[in-house]
Amino acid sequence: MAHVSDPPLLSLRAVSKRYGAVQALADVELEINSGQVVALMGDNGAGKSTLVKLIAGVEPGHEGVIEWEGDRVELTRPHDAQALGIATVYQDLSLCDALDVVGNLFLGRELRRGLGLDELKMERQAHELMDALSLHIPRLRAPVSTLSVGQRQIVAICRALLGEPKLLLLDEPIAALGIRQTIQFLDLIEHLRDRGLGILLVSHNLSDVKAVADWVAVLRHGHNNGFYDVNTTAYEQILSSIIGTTQNAVTMRTAEEEEEAMGL
Repeated sequence: MAHVSDPPLLSLRAVSKRYGAVQALADVELEINSGQVVALMGDNGAGKSTLVKLIAGVEPGHEGVIEWEGDRVELTRPHDAQALGIATVYQDLSLCDALDVVGNLFLGRELRRGLGLDELKMERQAHELMDALSLHIPRLRAPVSTLSVGQRQIVAICRALLGEPKLLLLDEPIAALGIRQTIQFLDLIEHLRDRGLGILLVSHNLSDVKAVADWVAVLRHGHNNGFYDVNTTAYEQILSSIIGTTQNAVTMRTAEEEEEAMGL
């Protein structure tokens, strides 16, 4: 966990992104600290995936400042983000169905022994990583195409963690999971936070966010529309920020009660 005096792990200031005449992000501010889960929420088209791609170096921004551990950085390609310690798991997981679990984990970073691959060492490291995270996949040599959605998610997460990142970007990781798998995944996020990782969690599910996040950053039409402490902010206040209205359930109910008391 970062100390109060430490600079944020990641800081975005007045970051903007355009696609031609379309302003996808405008003057966005965001901070993430080590050992902290920040949920990124917003309606469809709010700019969440664009912001993730910008942080991951996939689509560079046009204006603004990005700082990593207090130093200004330029994220113009994925390698820039990876070199800093930023790993990303996208909603489509980007797995190779024809390869087994070990092959997917080490795809692009295979361990070699002589002229060939060190299959035993890669399998051993895969087991060690999953044991450390209390994760389990019955057969690491099974093709990824035979795995459940939850198991595929585990593979994608473990592949991202092999590089020992400091910041993990999760773009809608829970959307396709069942109830039991969702609970397991939220437990994993808490475990990673306890290990000191900073996590940016993109989600539409406010209940899941309230269960695991420390802060919620809301985007609306590419702009910041609120930054909330999960422990002290009402569900209705965050929801109203997401949908862009102050007429949430609480205010409407309060108004009705006042009208009734006045005999209106």
